[in-house]
Amino acid sequence: MLLEHLRHIRGRVNQIADDVTDLKLRMTSVEQGMGLINREIRFADEVDARR
Repeated sequence: MLLEHLRHIRGRVNQIADDVTDLKLRMTSVEQGMGLINREIRFADEVDARR
């Protein structure tokens, strides 16, 4: 019975690890997107400052 519980726990831990990996990839994409937006805003500010 103990082994069944340990297998279940291992399965859940593996699932959580997969979820964390997915979240890290998605957060990286969000951070990259925010970086692009920030660059575009800075560029627009520079263009406006030159006018």
